[in-house]
Amino acid sequence: MDWLRAVVALRESRTPAVLVTVSEVRGHAPRAAGAKLVVSAREAWGSIGGGNLEEVAVRRARALLAEGATATSTERHDLSDRAPVEHGVQCCGGAVALLYEPLPVRRSIAIFGMGHVGHELALLLGRHDVELHLVDSRAEQLAADRVAPLLTGPADVHVHRVPVLPELVIADLPPGTDVLVLTHDHAEDLALLDALLRSEVPGSIGLIGSSAKWSRFRTKLAGLGHTAEAIDRVRTPIGDPRLTGVGGKEPARIALSVAVELLSDVRVPD
Repeated sequence: MDWLRAVVALRESRTPAVLVTVSEVRGHAPRAAGAKLVVSAREAWGSIGGGNLEEVAVRRARALLAEGATATSTERHDLSDRAPVEHGVQCCGGAVALLYEPLPVRRSIAIFGMGHVGHELALLLGRHDVELHLVDSRAEQLAADRVAPLLTGPADVHVHRVPVLPELVIADLPPGTDVLVLTHDHAEDLALLDALLRSEVPGSIGLIGSSAKWSRFRTKLAGLGHTAEAIDRVRTPIGDPRLTGVGGKEPARIALSVAVELLSDVRVPD
């Protein structure tokens, strides 16, 4: 598999990697500028010339993966018999610069409830490079004509039409998915929260609603056996205007406030 196919496969399998590119060459070098190497935690594809240079690049890339690095970085290497090496001498006589570009796993977001606010929120999130899961128990909310405008952006959109037990979709979500609960039915909301708190899938859990609704839900979730610490994982209300500066009760404004909060990871101070 060449480096480009590897990038596509890693993206689809949600595997983090680093793309290493020969960005500059001076004098003689094993490969010309533009040569590429893709490195994951266990495998590598492509080549920047082999030998000491490539081994150093693989080790550096894996160190970046272990650190969870997201910023690009550059290193310069001399290819002469006088340069210090760890994995065999390369005496081409030139020098190269290597560009390291982390290829992180795309963020995954799930919206349960595609009513007015959910649809507006999906329109906004669909303009970002995320994996977006849309779930509703009402077929008309995910009709083809309603979904079509959500498919025009860079987001990878997954539509889940589930007439009963939408909480079963949770098991199909990627680990670390940020989940937003905005359904039309409080009973459905409660069932979803119960399932989410019992699952290791969610990265975060957000619930739309009033303080009175949340007070009732806290009592019910405790009655279902959830600890106070577990219940505190639920963030509500989502789209808090105190943080985002976006007020108003119109669906589009609520959705904008939720998107700002979610994408900027702002939180209300304790």
